[in-house]
Amino acid sequence: MKQFSTFQKSLLGVLVPAALLVAWRVLYKPADAATRTAPPAIAVDTATASHADVPIYLQGLGTVQAFYTVTVTARVDGELQKVAFTEGQQVHKGDLLAQIDPRPNQAAYEQAMATKAKDAALLENAKRDLDRFILLQPEDLASKQTVDTARASVDQLKAQVQVDQAVIDNARTQLDYTRITSPINGRTGIRLVDPGNIVHATDTSGIVVVTQVQPISVIFTLPEEDLGAVGAALAAGTVPVTTLSRDGSTELDRGTLTLIDNEIDQATGTAKLKATFSNVHNTLWPGQYVNARVLVRTERDALTLPSSAVQLGPNGPFTYVVKSDSTLEVRPLKLGEESDGKTVVKSGIALNERVVTSNQYRLQPGIHVRDNATGAVADAGGKASKAS
Repeated sequence: MKQFSTFQKSLLGVLVPAALLVAWRVLYKPADAATRTAPPAIAVDTATASHADVPIYLQGLGTVQAFYTVTVTARVDGELQKVAFTEGQQVHKGDLLAQIDPRPNQAAYEQAMATKAKDAALLENAKRDLDRFILLQPEDLASKQTVDTARASVDQLKAQVQVDQAVIDNARTQLDYTRITSPINGRTGIRLVDPGNIVHATDTSGIVVVTQVQPISVIFTLPEEDLGAVGAALAAGTVPVTTLSRDGSTELDRGTLTLIDNEIDQATGTAKLKATFSNVHNTLWPGQYVNARVLVRTERDALTLPSSAVQLGPNGPFTYVVKSDSTLEVRPLKLGEESDGKTVVKSGIALNERVVTSNQYRLQPGIHVRDNATGAVADAGGKASKAS
């Protein structure tokens, strides 16, 4: 009995672990391929291919320039008595900017007037003498030489009166120059000379610089390859130009293209273009760097995708197309122009096909996706259902 008991114990020691192993396999048997849980659908944003009018822009970096810039200088010598503007003031053509001491020029003008009056009196007396000599000549009371001399004196005095008038006109002009007025509508800059200083007509520094900023100009460059498109747009009519801030986030003003420069810079392969803007709100300032966008044409009723849906792979551009069962297909694309967040598609996709516009880095062909907008996921049969 003792030997049997030992055998039973040995057998029991073998059977019990085996039974436990079988029970574990039965209770914890892994699911087969048909019953495994599918990975969750990836949440994405989607959009559909649609027809739209796409404006085609060319963009270049430009600099704002004043429409006119004038350095206002003295045209006569004298003491600067008064500065009549405030720095940064908006002035109009003809507004008084400064006053030079007018007294020397006023005296010269009055002297010229007096000289003319004297010569005019001498001319009148010479005319009367000539008339008397002409009356006396038939009676041989005045010789022909006397008459000729009197006539020459009259002509001489007429010429002198004309000279006197020219001197008066010049003196009047010099007197007017003592009042320095704005030659254009514009904005004054920093005052360059203070009252009390002696200014001269030969001074080059000037009294103030006036710049016209309404309207205002922008000079920008484009590659020479783009000149054909710009020239064609100009030939067709007015070409709109939009200025943007340097980071491209803010629209500053809208204007029109004025001209294409008459030569190409051979060092850079670019050409200068000039556009004019009304600048009503003073968003453009001389010397400011801006981005200029030229509208050269509009693609009418073009098939488009959001630019965010277009990806670039080793074989070129492609997009992820969402099929009816919410799985993905990689579709190679042939693209046209891109503008304002839309890309023209020449081939590779059909109207109203749905494409992915976000989370592309997590995607691969064949996986399921869930639309963030609707939350819908299609089952294996293609029927859409709400994701829990």
